[in-house]
Amino acid sequence: MVREGDTAPDFTAPLANGDVDSFTLSDALDDGPVVLAFFPGAFTSVCSHEMNALQDRLDSLTDSAQVYGVSVDSPFSLDEFRDKLGLEFALISDTNRNIVHEYDLAMDFTELGVHNVAKRSVLVIDEDGTVSYAWVSDDPGVEPSYDELEAAVANV
Repeated sequence: MVREGDTAPDFTAPLANGDVDSFTLSDALDDGPVVLAFFPGAFTSVCSHEMNALQDRLDSLTDSAQVYGVSVDSPFSLDEFRDKLGLEFALISDTNRNIVHEYDLAMDFTELGVHNVAKRSVLVIDEDGTVSYAWVSDDPGVEPSYDELEAAVANV
């Protein structure tokens, strides 16, 4: 699993930003630190609450970093999710599940027959590509401490 102090693996994936574009982490880091908020699935209650909480704190977070949500949902469903929630930040689509496996953040809901979705996790990656903050939960019902995340972003 990616931990604080590790170099974040680079990746390119579809970006849901009201349209569908391409996102490459190393290119985004040219514009400053990045927050990657991994979530299991769009349109679920806890994931919707988490994305709304990030939206509510977006001004303070984007003072120091760019914010992106990441899930295995298609970029088209993520655009609809963004629109429904009124999110002003983009969502990264990991439909091929390369990112969740590269970052070792994949989990299964075996009893539901759902496999290889993202663990609820938040990473702050500095301009050098180093993970400066990592929060990972094995319980998809638990959300990160948003105050702790704001502090981590302010210190990057």
